Formats: sequence, C-alpha cells, structure tokens
Amino acid sequence: MAQIGIFGAGYVGLVTGACFAELGHTVKVRDVVPEKIEALRRAEVPIHEPGLEELLERNSDRLDFTLDVGEAVAGADFLFICVGTPPTYSGDADLSAVWTVIDELQSVGPAKAVVVMKSTVPVGTGEKVRAALDARGLEGVGYASNPEFTAEGTAVRDFMRPDRIVVGSFEEADGDAVAGLHAGIDAQVVRMDVPSAEMVKLASNAFLMTRISFINEIANVCEATGADVVKVAQAVGLDRRLGPHFLRAGIGYGGSCFPKDSLALKQLAANSGYHFQLLNAVIEVNELQKRRVIAKLEKHLGKLRGKRVALLGLAFKPHTDDMREAPSLVLASRLLAEGAEVRCWDPVADATGLLKGFVRCETPLEAVAGADAAVVVTEWPELGELDLVAVRNAMRTPLLVDGRNFLDLDAAQAAGLVYEGIGRASQSSFAALPETSEPTAPDLQR
Repeated sequence: MAQIGIFGAGYVGLVTGACFAELGHTVKVRDVVPEKIEALRRAEVPIHEPGLEELLERNSDRLDFTLDVGEAVAGADFLFICVGTPPTYSGDADLSAVWTVIDELQSVGPAKAVVVMKSTVPVGTGEKVRAALDARGLEGVGYASNPEFTAEGTAVRDFMRPDRIVVGSFEEADGDAVAGLHAGIDAQVVRMDVPSAEMVKLASNAFLMTRISFINEIANVCEATGADVVKVAQAVGLDRRLGPHFLRAGIGYGGSCFPKDSLALKQLAANSGYHFQLLNAVIEVNELQKRRVIAKLEKHLGKLRGKRVALLGLAFKPHTDDMREAPSLVLASRLLAEGAEVRCWDPVADATGLLKGFVRCETPLEAVAGADAAVVVTEWPELGELDLVAVRNAMRTPLLVDGRNFLDLDAAQAAGLVYEGIGRASQSSFAALPETSEPTAPDLQR
C-alpha cells in the first residue's frame, strides 16, 4: 500500500483521499483553510456528498488532515494536486493554486515521489510543470496526469466504479505506479501521453455539454411545433449509436465543471488560433436556456412585479449543496430584478451570501404558500413525493413551471395545476381549471 499526499480538501480532494483510503492506502489531505481542516479533524464534512461522510469515518485510521505542506509530503509516494482552477476574466484557467503547490514542493524538497495532476488544467500544463520541477531541482520527482471523472452527487460511486481510468505520463514507470494505485477497482486503465490525458477531460465534458444544449434546442423547437421533447428524447436515446444519457431537456447546466471547462476549452482553442464555433454555440444556448423560464412566467402572469414566485431547488443538481453556476442564481436574480417576491426551498443548499432579497423556506409547501407560480429548478426526490393537490390549494395562482420535466404532467394537471414544462405542450390559460378552495396555509408537518 502507498502513502498519498492530497493537496486540496474540496470535492475532488476529499473524495480522492477518502476513496484511496478505502482501497487501503494511507492518506494525508492538506488544505490552506484552517477552518476546513479543523472541521475535518472533528469529523465534520464541509460538503454534501452522498457516501463521503461514511467513507471518512470508516477509514479515519488511514486519513489525516493538515495545514502543513511538510506533513503532507513527508514519506509520500504520490502527491495529488486537487486544487481549484477557476476561470479568469479572459476565460483561461487560473493555475495560481497549482503553481503555489509546485513552489511549496520546492521548499520541502521531496527526494522522490510522483506528482499526479487531478485538477482540470489546459493541455500543455503538464509539460510546463515538468519543466518547473526540473528547474527547481526536483528531477527525481515523477509526473502524471490522472483526470477525474466524478460527478457531484455520485462522486464516491464514480471513483470506485468508473467507466475508465485515464493515466498520462512522460515516463512509463510513473504511469505504471499511478495505475497500480487503483488496484481493486474493476475498470479499464487507458494509458497515454500527458497532453492527451489533459484533453480527455475537456473533450468529455464538452461533448456532454453539447448533448445538453442540443436537447434543449430540440425542446424549444418542440414547444413551437407541438411536439413533446420527453417522448422525442426517449425514442432518440434508444438508438444504439446515440444512447439515452444527457438527453433530458431543462433549464441549462451549471456546477463547478461544465461552465468552467467550456470556457477553458474555448480559450485554449482561441489561444491556439482555432475558432471553436460549436462550443461557442453550446455555451450561448445554455445561457439563454436559463432565462426562458422568465418568458414562461410572463406568458401566464404578465408583468412579474409584485408576483410571488417559489423556486423549488437551488443546487445546480440534486444530492449536492453546490451552488456554483447554478441556474437558480440566474433565475432568482432576474425575478428580483423584475420586482417579484422570491421564495426558495432546497433540502441542503443555501443561497444566503450569494443572493439578497429572497425568502428561504424550510419545506416546499411553505415556499409555495400564496405563490403565483412555482418553478421546479432542481429535481430533488422530495419533490416527486409532493401532494400536488396540497400544492395547488396552497398557491394563489396554480402555475407550475417544471424546469426539469421531473413531475408527472397528467398528475399535475389532474391536481388543478397549470403545467408548463420544457419542450412540452402546456395549457394556455387557467380557464379550464376545476374550481378549488381559496389558498390555505400549508401543513408544515406534512
């Protein structure tokens, strides 16, 4: 078993460290934020990720958390770089945290280890890091690229049961060593050069983003022609050449990876003298998709000033508390700018500090009380269990905009709700609705 140092205690670093500990390795996770390290030492996990807390607890004897770079490096066979690489104003990836780690390695001077890049970086970064290590007298330190393909909400499962493990290296021995770390995981290990490994992550995410924007464009055409994108996507996904994945229309992608990686790849292409037209269109479609909900609300309600709108879900996807680039932030900001009253519910995510002027509610029924419209923003399982009749009775105006096509259309309409999905036929008015009682206060114990 190996000794592993992890630089960065965010989503990638914590999951990587916990999963390697589960495989039997000894892991030291280093971060520069004292509060985060102190919380982890108290067994308090700072992020919401299913299965992660249990892994950290089960492998606590093989896991340690530190602020000291020397402790992370001492005796380590592998040093994983799992720091953030956010976009700069130009769209390039900000590699300042990566270079800080490289500088810190020089200060402690590991005699030998393999530096493994887990962070998403532009193609060519590995060659620059290799040169920087050599220039700092660290010729004996190896280097490999091992991009992560974990999705928030399923990260532990994705690490332990991956579709593939990609390892890029300059030296065959370094690649062999990194591949050996994953013994016990049943997955194909794909070996390649470092630049190709760096490109795999960017290309994979760009392709997934393209599928999302494509099906959203199809959804918009479906709305204009009377077709149902749910039925269209189901049939398209049965084509063995295409498959069903990432063909669910909605209000756009978000999170820490897709928006950042799309900008990074776009800028990488531009810096190389290539105009990536398709990716530009993918990004534009996604940004416009987030704003289409406003038009749907205005179609039914007219001007939104003074209207009460409930947003059901805040996180960019279910089973995570990550608010980075979440469509809910764009939607809430636009609603507040239009003068609407915004009420929000999410079981784990909190927009406090990111938005001002909204009301945070403890339950979905509390959020929709007296509302003129409810918008499903995140497809949390709890929403699938809602009593839709109770939702309709709690609302002032029974308008439901399902931004994820998550709820059952027939059930919603049978409950007396005007259902407006993405790429689906909708009722044009409230005229055909059955009469119901006046809105009632929700039963908060329900």
